[in-house]
Amino acid sequence: MEENNYLGQERVGKLLLQFAIPSTLALIISCLYNIVDQIFVGNGIGYLGNAATGIVFPITVVGWGASVLFGDGMATFLSLSQGRGDTSTAGRSAANSILGSFASGVVIIAVCYAFGDSILYTLGATEATIALARDYGSIIFIMMPLALVQNTLASIIRADGSPKYSMAAMMVGAVINMIGDPVAIFVLDLGIKGAAYATIFGQFVSFLVCIAYLRRSRVFRVKASDFVPSWKYLKPVLPLGCGSFLTQLCIVATTIVNNILLKSYGEQSIYGPDIPLSAFVVIIKLFQIILNIACGITAGALPIMGYNYGARLYSRVKETFRLVVLSTLTVCIIATVLFESIPMVFVRMFGSDGGELYSNFAVGCLRIYLSLVTFTCLQKACAMFLQSIGHAKAAVPLSVLRDILLIVLAIVMPIQMGIMGILWSAPAADIIAIVITAAVVAQVWKHLSQADAAGPETAGTLLQESRPGVIITIAREHGTAGKRIGQMVAEKLGVPCNYKEMTALAAQKSGLTKEFISGINSDENAVMRELYLSTSAVRQAVIAQEKAIHMIADQGSCVIIGRAADYVLRDRKDVVRIFIHAPKTYRVQKVMEMYGDTEVEGQKSITRSDAARSAYYKSISGREWGDARQYELTVDSSIGPEKTAALICDYIGQR
Repeated sequence: MEENNYLGQERVGKLLLQFAIPSTLALIISCLYNIVDQIFVGNGIGYLGNAATGIVFPITVVGWGASVLFGDGMATFLSLSQGRGDTSTAGRSAANSILGSFASGVVIIAVCYAFGDSILYTLGATEATIALARDYGSIIFIMMPLALVQNTLASIIRADGSPKYSMAAMMVGAVINMIGDPVAIFVLDLGIKGAAYATIFGQFVSFLVCIAYLRRSRVFRVKASDFVPSWKYLKPVLPLGCGSFLTQLCIVATTIVNNILLKSYGEQSIYGPDIPLSAFVVIIKLFQIILNIACGITAGALPIMGYNYGARLYSRVKETFRLVVLSTLTVCIIATVLFESIPMVFVRMFGSDGGELYSNFAVGCLRIYLSLVTFTCLQKACAMFLQSIGHAKAAVPLSVLRDILLIVLAIVMPIQMGIMGILWSAPAADIIAIVITAAVVAQVWKHLSQADAAGPETAGTLLQESRPGVIITIAREHGTAGKRIGQMVAEKLGVPCNYKEMTALAAQKSGLTKEFISGINSDENAVMRELYLSTSAVRQAVIAQEKAIHMIADQGSCVIIGRAADYVLRDRKDVVRIFIHAPKTYRVQKVMEMYGDTEVEGQKSITRSDAARSAYYKSISGREWGDARQYELTVDSSIGPEKTAALICDYIGQR
């Protein structure tokens, strides 16, 4: 509570500095390996060396995607487990996440060595760059399994409450790489192989530092016996890492498409196939630096905005976001002025032996491709802002909007404009993405300005004390009249029935609004559902809701409807778990009666609602919703609500 008060009372500018600096540094450190390699390779080997590292880059990003799938997923699972007060399976899940990350690296090695040069040619290699790409990649791939484990562990360590240790582990590897690159390339004269050796040596040291942490972890313990592959312990982790995995896949897709297009259209231009790819790799590294700074600023603001939104301190939310926008604008405008006015300074940082053609293309590429980097960063910041205040339905698609537009435009525009169309696709995508995003944010901003600043309800008006006795949890299919049946059971037994009370208590505990918590297992779009359920605001709501359920159960005998209460209270012996179902035709008729839907609308409503409830249940439990083996009693409510309630009461009375 003290930390929450701090987020709601301390000066916003001070908070943003305190949170944004570490997150920005962490993101910058994470991309140092590739950027440092690029600088020394460009100066020591030449522009063809830059092209070679760019060819290998998508493969490393695939690996990184796998590592965040397991790492961020496990970090989220660990946070949820802490919120529930049950970390008994965290050690086994962590061990299986490590195994999954390691296995992903082994698969990447196997595929790369099996297909060899054909993969490199597909990713943009030419006769001039294939040998360099092969030399660099063959060494980088060797460390892939351990590098992925290190990245997975870094996420887990942060979630375990040791962000400084995680950053230190990454920093050690980055520093070793920065020192090792010039030594290996220039002193030992190992060429591009030296850059690769420096990289994997830094990764290996970071891996050792991260592995050492497992002996001092705070929340969980990993034993040797836990390293046995088990889908049971991995299953609840993977959906929670989908959002991060999607982000990496977007990077892979845009990089591969651009590599292929630059090679193809480059062959038809005066630049040839190698110069465009070499120059583009350099520009992407500069782009990564600016984007990471902007994302770091916004990431630092997420807990500030999320808490104050939930606490209905909307003026502080708006003030924080204004500072995020101002900070992002300042960084991006300075960068844009420098890129446009002195582009050769940045090009020469990564080598200057490409000749006039290379310099001309690199300068043009830098000025065009990054001309609207300000829009890029603002668009990403807006998407993260929407996620922080619980608008994940809009945030998730907006977070990938620019990347999807970029791929489409990069394919279409060169048809008329040649290779320059690839470069102009970036500012074109930026304009479309920022216009769409601004329209969405404007609606949210209007809502914030009009919102009532009243605080959440107090606990004293929510909880009803009850006599000792059985706790009945009711899960139900949509259209079974399950909520009404639960209320009737509570009336017959003379105990409280809890439904809205859980939402109100969870809102009080988390600071999130009742409306947001109420909607976390509503009819979400099927395509985006798992990503939505993995967002930070939803995770916060889930933890608060589970605490509310335990608080309600501690008051004594009662009926609790929905919200996966049967799973949340799985360790209590005084719980009777009931599932209410009915034939679909009966449920459609009930939905038509209750909501005035047509038959077609009723069928769609049932399908969406049941799918959403099932996904929510699975996301927090790893189990199948509606599996009869998980309940003491399953009832077909088509006999009528009154008879169903009487049947349940009879069953309770005979226990």
